[in-house]
Amino acid sequence: MSDNSKITLGKTLKDARIAKGFTLDDLQQATKIQKRYLIAIEDQNFDELPGDFYVRAFIKQYADMVDLDGAELLKQFDSALPSTQTQEYVDKVNENNPETRSQQRQVDERYVKLRRTIPIVGIVVVVLVVLIGIWVAASRNGGTSTKNNVDSSSVSVSGSSSSSVKSSSSSKKSSSKKSSSKKTASFKQLSTTTSGSTWEMKNAASKPKISLSATGSAWLSVTANGSTVWQGTLSSSTTHSLTLPSSATSVTFKFGNAPATKVKVDGKSFDFTSTTATSNASSSSSSDTTTTSSSSTTATTSQVQSVILEFK
Repeated sequence: MSDNSKITLGKTLKDARIAKGFTLDDLQQATKIQKRYLIAIEDQNFDELPGDFYVRAFIKQYADMVDLDGAELLKQFDSALPSTQTQEYVDKVNENNPETRSQQRQVDERYVKLRRTIPIVGIVVVVLVVLIGIWVAASRNGGTSTKNNVDSSSVSVSGSSSSSVKSSSSSKKSSSKKSSSKKTASFKQLSTTTSGSTWEMKNAASKPKISLSATGSAWLSVTANGSTVWQGTLSSSTTHSLTLPSSATSVTFKFGNAPATKVKVDGKSFDFTSTTATSNASSSSSSDTTTTSSSSTTATTSQVQSVILEFK
Protein backbone atom coordinates (compact mmCIF):
# COMPACT_ATOMS: atom_id res chain seq x y z
CA MET A 1 0.00 0.00 0.00
CA SER A 2 3.01 2.28 0.38
CA ASP A 3 4.00 4.55 -2.47
CA ASN A 4 7.56 6.07 -2.51
CA SER A 5 6.52 8.75 -5.01
CA LYS A 6 4.42 10.56 -2.44
CA ILE A 7 4.27 11.07 1.29
CA THR A 8 2.15 8.54 3.18
CA LEU A 9 1.19 8.14 6.83
CA GLY A 10 3.38 5.08 7.19
CA LYS A 11 6.40 6.71 5.60
CA THR A 12 6.00 9.83 7.73
CA LEU A 13 6.03 7.73 10.92
CA LYS A 14 8.99 5.63 9.73
CA ASP A 15 11.07 8.69 8.81
CA ALA A 16 10.38 10.23 12.22
CA ARG A 17 11.42 6.99 13.99
CA ILE A 18 14.68 6.80 12.07
CA ALA A 19 15.33 10.46 12.74
CA LYS A 20 14.90 9.79 16.48
CA GLY A 21 17.30 6.85 16.20
CA PHE A 22 14.67 4.29 17.32
CA THR A 23 14.57 0.77 15.98
CA LEU A 24 11.34 -1.18 15.74
CA ASP A 25 12.44 -3.15 18.79
CA ASP A 26 12.99 0.07 20.72
CA LEU A 27 9.54 1.33 19.73
CA GLN A 28 7.93 -1.99 20.63
CA GLN A 29 9.45 -1.87 24.11
CA ALA A 30 8.41 1.76 24.64
CA THR A 31 4.85 1.56 23.29
CA LYS A 32 4.10 -2.11 24.15
CA ILE A 33 2.80 -2.44 20.57
CA GLN A 34 3.87 -5.66 18.92
CA LYS A 35 6.58 -5.26 16.29
CA ARG A 36 4.48 -6.84 13.60
CA TYR A 37 1.78 -4.22 14.14
CA LEU A 38 4.41 -1.44 13.92
CA ILE A 39 5.64 -2.87 10.61
CA ALA A 40 2.01 -3.08 9.35
CA ILE A 41 1.49 0.62 10.22
CA GLU A 42 4.68 1.69 8.41
CA ASP A 43 3.64 -0.41 5.41
CA GLN A 44 0.02 0.85 5.80
CA ASN A 45 -1.27 -2.71 5.95
CA PHE A 46 -4.03 -1.68 8.38
CA ASP A 47 -6.00 -4.90 7.80
CA GLU A 48 -3.35 -6.78 9.84
CA LEU A 49 -4.19 -4.81 13.00
CA PRO A 50 -6.66 -6.24 15.58
CA GLY A 51 -9.39 -3.81 14.57
CA ASP A 52 -10.37 -0.37 13.28
CA PHE A 53 -10.02 1.25 16.70
CA TYR A 54 -6.51 -0.10 17.18
CA VAL A 55 -5.43 1.36 13.81
CA ARG A 56 -5.96 4.93 15.00
CA ALA A 57 -4.89 4.22 18.58
CA PHE A 58 -1.63 2.58 17.58
CA ILE A 59 -0.89 5.32 15.00
CA LYS A 60 -1.47 8.07 17.60
CA GLN A 61 0.71 6.31 20.16
CA TYR A 62 3.42 5.73 17.53
CA ALA A 63 3.34 9.40 16.47
CA ASP A 64 3.47 10.71 20.07
CA MET A 65 6.48 8.45 20.73
CA VAL A 66 8.49 9.95 17.81
CA ASP A 67 7.50 13.54 18.73
CA LEU A 68 4.78 13.98 16.12
CA ASP A 69 1.25 15.43 16.77
CA GLY A 70 -0.80 12.27 16.72
CA ALA A 71 -4.21 13.98 16.55
CA GLU A 72 -3.10 16.25 13.71
CA LEU A 73 -1.54 13.33 11.88
CA LEU A 74 -4.76 11.32 12.10
CA LYS A 75 -6.72 14.28 10.83
CA GLN A 76 -4.27 14.79 7.91
CA PHE A 77 -4.42 11.22 6.74
CA ASP A 78 -8.05 10.51 7.77
CA SER A 79 -9.10 9.44 4.28
CA ALA A 80 -6.44 6.73 4.24
CA LEU A 81 -7.57 5.25 7.54
CA PRO A 82 -10.46 2.88 8.22
CA SER A 83 -13.87 4.45 8.99
CA THR A 84 -14.32 5.70 12.53
CA GLN A 85 -18.07 4.99 12.58
CA THR A 86 -17.84 1.24 12.93
CA GLN A 87 -19.41 -0.21 16.07
CA GLU A 88 -16.10 -1.69 17.10
CA TYR A 89 -14.44 1.74 17.07
CA VAL A 90 -17.29 3.36 18.98
CA ASP A 91 -17.23 0.61 21.60
CA LYS A 92 -13.49 0.90 22.07
CA VAL A 93 -13.63 4.68 22.30
CA ASN A 94 -16.37 4.45 24.94
CA GLU A 95 -14.38 1.84 26.78
CA ASN A 96 -11.30 4.06 26.94
CA ASN A 97 -13.23 7.32 27.65
CA PRO A 98 -13.41 7.82 31.45
CA GLU A 99 -16.63 9.82 31.24
CA THR A 100 -18.23 7.27 28.99
CA ARG A 101 -17.09 4.45 31.23
CA SER A 102 -18.61 6.25 34.23
CA GLN A 103 -21.93 6.67 32.46
CA GLN A 104 -21.81 3.06 31.37
CA ARG A 105 -21.12 1.97 34.94
CA GLN A 106 -24.11 3.99 36.10
CA VAL A 107 -26.26 2.35 33.47
CA ASP A 108 -24.93 -1.05 34.49
CA GLU A 109 -25.55 -0.32 38.15
CA ARG A 110 -29.12 0.74 37.42
CA TYR A 111 -29.61 -2.39 35.40
CA VAL A 112 -28.26 -4.54 38.23
CA LYS A 113 -30.50 -2.75 40.76
CA LEU A 114 -33.45 -3.21 38.46
CA ARG A 115 -32.71 -6.91 38.12
CA ARG A 116 -32.50 -7.19 41.89
CA THR A 117 -35.67 -5.17 42.44
CA ILE A 118 -37.87 -7.05 39.97
CA PRO A 119 -37.92 -10.33 41.99
CA ILE A 120 -38.66 -8.41 45.20
CA VAL A 121 -41.53 -6.55 43.56
CA GLY A 122 -42.83 -9.84 42.18
CA ILE A 123 -42.75 -11.44 45.62
CA VAL A 124 -44.56 -8.47 47.16
CA VAL A 125 -47.26 -8.63 44.47
CA VAL A 126 -47.75 -12.37 45.04
CA VAL A 127 -48.03 -11.86 48.82
CA LEU A 128 -50.58 -9.07 48.32
CA VAL A 129 -52.64 -11.25 45.98
CA VAL A 130 -52.62 -14.10 48.51
CA LEU A 131 -53.64 -11.79 51.37
CA ILE A 132 -56.46 -10.28 49.30
CA GLY A 133 -57.67 -13.78 48.42
CA ILE A 134 -57.68 -14.79 52.09
CA TRP A 135 -59.56 -11.61 53.05
CA VAL A 136 -62.20 -12.17 50.35
CA ALA A 137 -62.69 -15.79 51.41
CA ALA A 138 -62.97 -14.77 55.07
CA SER A 139 -65.50 -12.08 54.20
CA ARG A 140 -67.66 -14.57 52.29
CA ASN A 141 -67.50 -17.12 55.10
CA GLY A 142 -68.34 -14.40 57.64
CA GLY A 143 -71.34 -13.27 55.57
CA THR A 144 -72.58 -16.87 55.25
CA SER A 145 -72.16 -17.45 59.00
CA THR A 146 -74.02 -14.22 59.80
CA LYS A 147 -76.82 -15.18 57.44
CA ASN A 148 -77.10 -18.64 59.04
CA ASN A 149 -77.18 -17.05 62.50
CA VAL A 150 -79.91 -14.66 61.39
CA ASP A 151 -81.88 -17.53 59.87
CA SER A 152 -81.47 -19.58 63.07
CA SER A 153 -82.57 -16.61 65.16
CA SER A 154 -85.58 -16.14 62.91
CA VAL A 155 -86.48 -19.79 63.27
CA SER A 156 -86.03 -19.61 67.03
CA VAL A 157 -88.08 -16.45 67.29
CA SER A 158 -90.68 -17.91 65.00
CA GLY A 159 -90.72 -21.10 67.04
CA SER A 160 -90.96 -19.09 70.25
CA SER A 161 -93.72 -16.97 68.80
CA SER A 162 -95.55 -20.06 67.64
CA SER A 163 -95.13 -21.62 71.08
CA SER A 164 -96.31 -18.39 72.68
CA VAL A 165 -99.32 -18.29 70.39
CA LYS A 166 -100.10 -21.92 71.15
CA SER A 167 -99.59 -21.34 74.86
CA SER A 168 -101.74 -18.22 74.73
CA SER A 169 -104.38 -20.09 72.77
CA SER A 170 -104.30 -22.95 75.27
CA SER A 171 -104.55 -20.48 78.15
CA LYS A 172 -107.47 -18.74 76.49
CA LYS A 173 -109.20 -22.07 75.90
CA SER A 174 -108.53 -23.10 79.49
CA SER A 175 -109.77 -19.75 80.77
CA SER A 176 -112.75 -20.00 78.48
CA LYS A 177 -113.52 -23.46 79.81
CA LYS A 178 -113.12 -22.30 83.40
CA SER A 179 -115.20 -19.21 82.76
CA SER A 180 -117.83 -21.25 80.98
CA SER A 181 -117.80 -23.73 83.82
CA LYS A 182 -118.23 -20.96 86.34
CA LYS A 183 -121.05 -19.30 84.43
CA THR A 184 -122.98 -22.50 83.84
CA ALA A 185 -125.71 -22.71 86.44
CA SER A 186 -127.32 -25.97 87.37
CA PHE A 187 -130.38 -26.35 89.56
CA LYS A 188 -131.30 -29.35 91.70
CA GLN A 189 -134.46 -29.79 93.75
CA LEU A 190 -133.69 -30.89 97.28
CA SER A 191 -137.15 -31.07 98.86
CA THR A 192 -140.78 -30.01 98.36
CA THR A 193 -143.83 -29.36 100.58
CA THR A 194 -147.39 -28.23 100.03
CA SER A 195 -146.32 -24.62 100.68
CA GLY A 196 -143.12 -24.59 98.66
CA SER A 197 -139.83 -26.25 97.75
CA THR A 198 -136.07 -26.04 98.38
CA TRP A 199 -133.51 -25.98 95.54
CA GLU A 200 -129.74 -25.99 95.18
CA MET A 201 -127.83 -23.92 92.59
CA LYS A 202 -124.26 -24.89 91.66
CA ASN A 203 -121.66 -22.61 90.03
CA ALA A 204 -123.48 -19.43 90.89
CA ALA A 205 -121.70 -16.10 90.52
CA SER A 206 -120.20 -14.43 93.57
CA LYS A 207 -122.97 -11.84 93.30
CA PRO A 208 -125.91 -13.63 91.71
CA LYS A 209 -128.09 -11.54 89.41
CA ILE A 210 -131.87 -12.06 89.56
CA SER A 211 -134.25 -11.16 86.69
CA LEU A 212 -138.00 -11.21 87.38
CA SER A 213 -140.89 -11.06 84.89
CA ALA A 214 -144.53 -12.17 84.66
CA THR A 215 -147.10 -13.21 82.04
CA GLY A 216 -149.87 -11.58 84.07
CA SER A 217 -150.40 -9.78 87.35
CA ALA A 218 -148.18 -11.39 89.99
CA TRP A 219 -146.98 -10.33 93.42
CA LEU A 220 -143.65 -11.55 94.83
CA SER A 221 -140.91 -10.78 97.30
CA VAL A 222 -137.20 -11.63 97.39
CA THR A 223 -135.37 -12.22 100.68
CA ALA A 224 -131.61 -12.84 101.08
CA ASN A 225 -130.01 -13.94 104.35
CA GLY A 226 -133.27 -13.12 106.21
CA SER A 227 -133.56 -9.56 104.81
CA THR A 228 -136.06 -8.48 102.18
CA VAL A 229 -134.21 -7.32 99.10
CA TRP A 230 -137.24 -6.46 96.98
CA GLN A 231 -141.02 -6.95 96.87
CA GLY A 232 -143.70 -5.71 94.49
CA THR A 233 -146.23 -6.56 91.81
CA LEU A 234 -145.28 -7.38 88.22
CA SER A 235 -147.39 -7.37 85.10
CA SER A 236 -146.87 -8.62 81.61
CA SER A 237 -145.33 -5.28 80.69
CA THR A 238 -142.97 -4.89 83.64
CA THR A 239 -139.72 -6.60 84.73
CA HIS A 240 -137.35 -6.18 87.61
CA SER A 241 -133.63 -7.02 88.06
CA LEU A 242 -131.52 -7.07 91.16
CA THR A 243 -128.09 -8.26 92.32
CA LEU A 244 -127.67 -10.19 95.53
CA PRO A 245 -124.79 -9.34 97.88
CA SER A 246 -121.70 -11.56 97.79
CA SER A 247 -122.48 -12.69 101.33
CA ALA A 248 -125.78 -14.26 100.23
CA THR A 249 -125.76 -18.03 100.65
CA SER A 250 -129.45 -18.46 99.73
CA VAL A 251 -132.45 -16.55 98.46
CA THR A 252 -136.15 -17.02 99.27
CA PHE A 253 -138.86 -16.23 96.74
CA LYS A 254 -142.51 -15.81 97.79
CA PHE A 255 -144.92 -15.92 94.83
CA GLY A 256 -148.51 -14.71 94.96
CA ASN A 257 -149.09 -16.12 91.42
CA ALA A 258 -146.30 -18.66 90.88
CA PRO A 259 -147.51 -20.06 87.51
CA ALA A 260 -147.43 -16.55 85.98
CA THR A 261 -143.98 -15.61 87.38
CA LYS A 262 -140.66 -16.15 85.51
CA VAL A 263 -137.28 -16.13 87.30
CA LYS A 264 -133.71 -16.10 85.86
CA VAL A 265 -130.56 -16.46 87.98
CA ASP A 266 -127.32 -15.33 86.27
CA GLY A 267 -129.18 -15.49 82.96
CA LYS A 268 -130.32 -19.09 83.55
CA SER A 269 -134.07 -19.84 83.71
CA PHE A 270 -135.09 -21.17 87.10
CA ASP A 271 -138.14 -23.38 86.54
CA PHE A 272 -139.21 -23.75 90.15
CA THR A 273 -142.73 -24.97 89.15
CA SER A 274 -141.42 -28.30 87.76
CA THR A 275 -140.06 -31.24 89.66
CA THR A 276 -136.64 -30.96 87.86
CA ALA A 277 -134.31 -28.01 87.05
CA THR A 278 -134.33 -26.56 83.58
CA SER A 279 -130.59 -27.41 83.05
CA ASN A 280 -128.47 -30.23 84.54
CA ALA A 281 -130.87 -30.85 87.46
CA SER A 282 -130.78 -34.28 89.13
CA SER A 283 -133.91 -36.32 89.16
CA SER A 284 -135.72 -36.35 92.48
CA SER A 285 -137.22 -39.44 94.02
CA SER A 286 -140.59 -40.59 92.68
CA SER A 287 -142.31 -39.56 95.92
CA ASP A 288 -140.84 -36.02 95.70
CA THR A 289 -141.96 -35.76 92.11
CA THR A 290 -145.48 -36.79 93.02
CA THR A 291 -145.58 -34.31 95.89
CA THR A 292 -144.26 -31.42 93.77
CA SER A 293 -146.67 -32.15 90.96
CA SER A 294 -149.47 -32.23 93.43
CA SER A 295 -148.24 -28.92 94.92
CA SER A 296 -148.03 -27.28 91.51
CA THR A 297 -151.44 -28.54 90.61
CA THR A 298 -153.08 -27.32 93.80
CA ALA A 299 -151.27 -23.92 93.74
CA THR A 300 -153.56 -21.05 92.80
CA THR A 301 -153.18 -17.34 92.47
CA SER A 302 -154.67 -16.94 95.97
CA GLN A 303 -151.98 -19.11 97.57
CA VAL A 304 -148.50 -17.83 98.45
CA GLN A 305 -145.81 -20.31 97.37
CA SER A 306 -142.36 -20.19 98.94
CA VAL A 307 -139.23 -21.30 97.05
CA ILE A 308 -135.78 -21.38 98.70
CA LEU A 309 -132.68 -21.39 96.47
CA GLU A 310 -129.35 -22.25 98.13
CA PHE A 311 -126.02 -21.33 96.44
CA LYS A 312 -123.22 -23.89 96.34
